[in-house]
Amino acid sequence: MQVYKGILLMNGVGFESNMYLIDKEVLVDTGTGLFFPQIRENLINLGIDPKKIKLIVNTHCHFDHVGGDKSFRDLCNAEIAIHENDAQALEEGDNNLTLATMFGKKIKSITVDRRLKERDRIKTSNFCFEVIHTPGHTPGSICLYESKKKILISGDTLFSDGIGRSDLPGGDSDLLRESLKKLSKLKITYLLPGHGMPKTGGVNFLLKQILARMK
Repeated sequence: MQVYKGILLMNGVGFESNMYLIDKEVLVDTGTGLFFPQIRENLINLGIDPKKIKLIVNTHCHFDHVGGDKSFRDLCNAEIAIHENDAQALEEGDNNLTLATMFGKKIKSITVDRRLKERDRIKTSNFCFEVIHTPGHTPGSICLYESKKKILISGDTLFSDGIGRSDLPGGDSDLLRESLKKLSKLKITYLLPGHGMPKTGGVNFLLKQILARMK
């Protein structure tokens, strides 16, 4: 499903996260990996060569977003990027912070090639996304913001109808509130969340409503 010219959404099934393929070059999140063969086949059926994916960006370290990292990296030889505050959990295969145990699974350690920081850039042929550090759901949660096109890929920080949990290991409700305040200062037209359907328009009003309830 194309959600913006050059951005393909692969909807999450059940607990799977959404996955976004940008310019056929950058993949944002990889789901649990449990449906990797089907996802690979779907891409091929769409005329997309998965081996051309060169970078995997994880919005945070939870299993439902990173479980497919190893399968995609083995297929594509792609680099893996995650915020520096979540990198250790991924590299150590921390089943507590990655929540793998909640899914009845174990996560193997994954080498992180790029430790992202605030204001880093993720560039493709037609997009330039800025890394926005938005802790609260996890210490290293990030959003990706394309200022010219007003697109926000929000991971589990912000959904089309609410926000991510802050009561899980590594979560912090105060930090989440501050992260949402940061997002409220951006001009957002297209919201591409980690779960659920995208939202076009009304995003800043949604943030205003959420923040008012969090006071």
